[in-house]
Amino acid sequence: MARKIGGLKQLGAKTPLPKSPSEAELERVANPHQDTAYVTRFTCPEFTCLCPVTGQPDFAHLVIDYAPRGWLVESKSLKLYLGSFRGQGTFHEDATITIGKRIVALIEPAWLRIGGYWYPRGGIPIDVFWQHGTLPDGVWLPDQGVAPYRGRG
Repeated sequence: MARKIGGLKQLGAKTPLPKSPSEAELERVANPHQDTAYVTRFTCPEFTCLCPVTGQPDFAHLVIDYAPRGWLVESKSLKLYLGSFRGQGTFHEDATITIGKRIVALIEPAWLRIGGYWYPRGGIPIDVFWQHGTLPDGVWLPDQGVAPYRGRG
């Protein structure tokens, strides 16, 4: 029998991969350090979706940084949400910005940025960057650490 943890539906339970991002349920947990300005980073080096025109798979390395206020993104629900894109036809820009906006709507962070570092499609890598809010003063923010695409060179 699945057990619920702190009112969360997915954490601690066997949860199937949602069929689509619209069916996926992102969950949040209370930030235990609301009095502290800091950044949380999620890295998804193997994000996949489908080209909406050809149906061929697209691959990206996503980096999501955010400065929380009252809420944190629950990581299992984020993994399931990101995985739900695997069968979806979506352009790089749409996928990257949709993910960022969905997180902002859920947790209302002080600041969020998402970098979508997409592997080449048609010989051209497409990188997509989106930011919401203002990074709090004094917060250490490392580089996202993803090198520009260089092919075999």
